Amino acid sequence: MARIDGVDPEKTERRVRSALEAQAEKWGGPLLNHLLYARRPTIFRGARAMWSGLDASGLLDPRLVALVNRRVAALNGCVF
Repeated sequence: MARIDGVDPEKTERRVRSALEAQAEKWGGPLLNHLLYARRPTIFRGARAMWSGLDASGLLDPRLVALVNRRVAALNGCVF
């Protein structure tokens, strides 16, 4: 359980809500860290921009990104 509550996706601005809905469609629910970032839309957009930039750069193989995400999730006790 997070020490700080995330946002209610229904009460966020349209762009944030759209990203959270896409996460829910892909993973069955919005990612908890993104619900926290969404408390401040500017921080949310910055975090999303970082991931979008990494994806667009082509510097990291998508399979490596997936492995790193799973490892970090496991270290954090997430059942991913």
